[in-house]
Amino acid sequence: MNIKKITAMISAFCIVPSVCTGCGKSKSDKSYGLDAKKPTTVVIWHYYNGVQQEIFDNEIIEFNETVGREKGIVIEAYSKGSIDELSDSVLASIRQDAGSDEVPDMFTAYSETAYIADKLGSVVDLSDYFTEKELEEYVDGYIEEGRISADGGLKIFPTAKSTEVMMLNLTDWEKFADATNTSTDDLKTWESVVDTAEKYYEYTDNLTPDIENDGKAFFGRDSVANYMLVGAKQLGAEFVTQKNGKFTLNIDEKAVRRLWDNYYVPYVKGYFTAQSRFRSDDAKIGEIIALICSTTGSAYFPDSITIDDEYSYPIESLVMPVPNFEGTDPYLVQQGAGMVVTKSNQTSEYACTVFLKWFTEKERNVSFSVGSGYMPVMKDANDMEIIKSDESGTENSILIDALTVAVDEIKNYNLYTAKPFDNTAETRNFIGDYIQDTAQTSHDEAYERIHSGEDREKVLEEYVSDEAFNEWYNEFSAGLHDVSGL
Repeated sequence: MNIKKITAMISAFCIVPSVCTGCGKSKSDKSYGLDAKKPTTVVIWHYYNGVQQEIFDNEIIEFNETVGREKGIVIEAYSKGSIDELSDSVLASIRQDAGSDEVPDMFTAYSETAYIADKLGSVVDLSDYFTEKELEEYVDGYIEEGRISADGGLKIFPTAKSTEVMMLNLTDWEKFADATNTSTDDLKTWESVVDTAEKYYEYTDNLTPDIENDGKAFFGRDSVANYMLVGAKQLGAEFVTQKNGKFTLNIDEKAVRRLWDNYYVPYVKGYFTAQSRFRSDDAKIGEIIALICSTTGSAYFPDSITIDDEYSYPIESLVMPVPNFEGTDPYLVQQGAGMVVTKSNQTSEYACTVFLKWFTEKERNVSFSVGSGYMPVMKDANDMEIIKSDESGTENSILIDALTVAVDEIKNYNLYTAKPFDNTAETRNFIGDYIQDTAQTSHDEAYERIHSGEDREKVLEEYVSDEAFNEWYNEFSAGLHDVSGL
């Protein structure tokens, strides 16, 4: 039997008297066997690196020297590389795969990993350690996201969250806007973004009248999966729904067509693009002037454009809310890994929650969040006066602008995150990758023909016609059925 599990059983018996003597106390008052003279060690696995890891490590030092010393808790934190590497390590440990490490007491995770770990019986319901009053202090959507199981138990605790914003190269936008009588009001809906992108392509094409069909793309986005998943929800046609613990696949042709029309079509026509790993990289070399990225990604938006080794110029930026589909309620992705506590014994589990409560206190959580580009998780911490007053965020004005917009979005948009099921990650990846990859292939094929002398309008019509959509939709539907297993 796993040594940790044996220890957990022994510890559970040992702490029964102390737990029982506190039966009349509230959840927050119980000590669950903590002893300052015999500290309990809590091992955390995370995926933070760089600035995020530095800030997190400093927070842990502070905790160990203050609350931890007082209550008898020692936090040990280890980075396990990327989020995928962390997930693989956690699940290998839970399954007790050969060569795997002992299961950590707590780890950062997205819902799909937490869901699998929970199905394996290794995740603590944190509702047992938090009062309803305590949970009410956190953003409702963040708490709801953590209730991944059918029984409604809180399995993922929010520590830092992010969402998306639109970033605009204001310097080049103003040149285009003045020449075409365009306004930022034209960037409020996906339909108007597509119209604006078409105008930008024509505007840039006309800058070189001696060269045909060399217009530039206007827009790109980091996560196409977010566009598809949030868009489907916004259009009333969520791809995967859950009822009474049962998951059902829904591929609504009308909604998918609208998603296709507002991403695949402008991409094929050259109005949207994705050339580098991130869209901020595309913006940096002048390939696009508008993009959608996460709040954490906003920190990488360029302050200058580099055309080649000999020419670059400074730019100003503007942060805007994420567009919505015309005639729909506003929706926004809610993302960011939370903390998952693994089952061991009440002393260790409670020690984890003591740290979580401390770590997410208003000023402390603001400091970690702003310093690493995330959003605070407590309701009263989502206040721009508090965020702006934090010294860790004063060095990056773009990030502060992004958080300002994001705080307003969170207050006025419906927050959305898909409920996890067995093939969540595979399904999400397929939905985003399929439309992106097929759009890229069609664009490349079409423009190869156009640059060979074929008529642009006739060529593009072949790729964006009703017949083209029907063929694409049927292949998309078949692939989604296969990968989701639903």
